[in-house]
Amino acid sequence: MLKFDEIYHSAVLHKGGVDALHLLLSDAIKPKGAVAAVDESRFLAEMTRCIFQTGFSWRVIQNKWHGFEDVFHSFDVNAVLGLLPEDWDEIRADARIVRNNQKISSVRVNAQFIEDIALEFGSFPQFISDWPESDLIGLLGLLKKRGSRLGGNTGQRFLRNVGKDSFFLGRDVIRCLQNSGLDIKENPTSKRDLEAIQQTFNQWHEESKLSYTHLSKIAAYSISS
Repeated sequence: MLKFDEIYHSAVLHKGGVDALHLLLSDAIKPKGAVAAVDESRFLAEMTRCIFQTGFSWRVIQNKWHGFEDVFHSFDVNAVLGLLPEDWDEIRADARIVRNNQKISSVRVNAQFIEDIALEFGSFPQFISDWPESDLIGLLGLLKKRGSRLGGNTGQRFLRNVGKDSFFLGRDVIRCLQNSGLDIKENPTSKRDLEAIQQTFNQWHEESKLSYTHLSKIAAYSISS
């Protein structure tokens, strides 16, 4: 495996210098514990946003987002769980949102997922905040298993959007991992590949002391110009 210093220097070259790279990394990462202070409605909102963006125009979703907030009662978990079957029939016909039945149904499933975790552990935001970054694949597996439509990049994007320190396995990150010597597929979904990816990020974190978010971005920048 390449040392992370080599990947970092490659990113510096691709982006035109240390200052230029650090400017790209200057976006704020929530301090430890801040994720726990986020209202659970924002977790449901980001799950929904990421699910509807998948396979669809992000611009359309963004332009309709006020409608999504209205239709789903600002993503208040109790309000969503209190909707009756006839309410869901109206939502499926509401032109203020993208009318995709399976994705609309995922909102209720994910509201129940958030509620269940809160009942088990006291707080869904705290649960996400406390989950160790050294086992992000475990958290992603839980999102896929207990949530709805939160597998793959959708779950990864959700974690990044709510401020969880996490990697995102975009095409350039996967290529960087492969170039570093990791034997993984182009679309790594097997337990073996995901464990190898987690171990590599853990190693890079130990070497650099950088956040997993920044490690992931630097890996991508080392490939793309």
